[in-house]
Amino acid sequence: MNMEEFRIRTRQVVNDPTLTYHQRKHYLAGLAEGVLEYPTLSEAAAEALNKQIICDLFEGPAPYRGRYILPNYAKALQNGSAHLELDAPTDLDEALNFLLIMYTQVPSITGYPVYLGDFDKILEPYVADEDDESLYRKLKLFWRALDRMLPDAFVHTNLGPHDSRISRTLFRIERELLQVVPNVSLKVDPDLTPDDLILDAVMTVFETGKPHFVSHPLMVRDLGEDYAAVSCYNSLKIGGGSHTLNRLNLKEVALLHQGNIDSFLDETLPHYVELLAELIEARIRYLVEDAKFFEHDFLAVEGLIELDKFSAMYGVYGLAESVDLLMEAAGKEGRYGHDEEANALSYRIIERISTLVADRPMPYCEGNNGRAFLHSQSGIDSDLEVTAGTRIPIGEEPEMFDHIRAVAPHHDLFPAGVSDIFHVEDTVRRNPSAMVDIIRGAFREGMRDFTFNLATNGFIRITGYLVRKCDVEQFDEMGGRHGSTVFAAGSVKNSHVTNRYVKRVLSRESSPRAPQ
Repeated sequence: MNMEEFRIRTRQVVNDPTLTYHQRKHYLAGLAEGVLEYPTLSEAAAEALNKQIICDLFEGPAPYRGRYILPNYAKALQNGSAHLELDAPTDLDEALNFLLIMYTQVPSITGYPVYLGDFDKILEPYVADEDDESLYRKLKLFWRALDRMLPDAFVHTNLGPHDSRISRTLFRIERELLQVVPNVSLKVDPDLTPDDLILDAVMTVFETGKPHFVSHPLMVRDLGEDYAAVSCYNSLKIGGGSHTLNRLNLKEVALLHQGNIDSFLDETLPHYVELLAELIEARIRYLVEDAKFFEHDFLAVEGLIELDKFSAMYGVYGLAESVDLLMEAAGKEGRYGHDEEANALSYRIIERISTLVADRPMPYCEGNNGRAFLHSQSGIDSDLEVTAGTRIPIGEEPEMFDHIRAVAPHHDLFPAGVSDIFHVEDTVRRNPSAMVDIIRGAFREGMRDFTFNLATNGFIRITGYLVRKCDVEQFDEMGGRHGSTVFAAGSVKNSHVTNRYVKRVLSRESSPRAPQ
């Protein structure tokens, strides 16, 4: 970026009436970082980055903080913080005050914390003396403060898999406040999570579009007990996180390929997988060795994050288009999500990438045995004519059961997160228990994360975060208090997220498959 371009872009930010003061300051900081030189890359990797075959998700050329950071809030509450000059809290009021202060000091790519802790667990020691009404009143004030103080839909918390007064109270509060922040995931275990807690969560989705539902056994298998879902669908270790998230555009790789499917898997795909790995490694080394984030940030100094619990996220997107292009080149008509041969090809592609990523050592990634975590990246607002992650293209989704069975095999290979969004007809309100059955059934089929929303409530699920429909509608004229609304407005225009196929929830017997 030359100085004249820098001045023009800076002036555009300063004069943009849709941005708040804090949003302008955040973008101005990004522009300043953008004038720095990039970490050294090979000519091939630099060219692939310039052509957006590999993508750094606009993290900036000089990473000075981890992209996703998951502090050990339980440890902070137990020990207090010397940096923040806070003693360990002794009751719920002090604990909530402690957390609000600490959240303002947790860095991330967005400028706001992407992880607020597993609330039911970290607050459990402080609620024994609180009656139900007192707990409700205090948590409601706290929940409202989160939305106003951390106005970004990537801010995330977790609940479950056990039942708790805290979870029940927060679902009640969510249905009353109808606010964007925080995003929420409910950990679901077939043996530990009661149906009526899932039902309570389903009723909350009807009003607010949240929570997500995650398969606790599958997460524990890959990440251990101390894991959390953060931001959108990013699963990482508590006390650790991800240095960076970069992604490979599988559509562009398929467009560049000349040859058959086997040569794509054996030659073209490995070449670009390695170029992205090179980019990820360069960014990790800069963060750890040059910016020295883990040597000076108070979270690391106080042991609230640990370098050996960090890894990096190796993202992929555009699987649907890559499959369809390869099928077409092979003279086949099948399309991803609707054809068994096309689906089988998609599994081969992801399995190949998974093997290559697992075989590629990465520095400072002891949080995953010296390897990056594979991640199905859920898209950004500037993506045009390319589908997020391993999803079926918007508007082309099949019926519920076929959709689940088409995408579920991918979920096993994405320990750092994978997502599929199901848009459900409002008639499910008459039978919410059916959604409980579908969620449990989806997890039995192998899904890691299950997200649904109604077509008629006041929220839109974008890539993984939520926005209020009214905020998007007013954005061009009034801007948005939540920084994520900026991205949402672009996604609505560019990715047509409001055009997702709306599914009815029916029994299999009343909606049989047509004869094949």
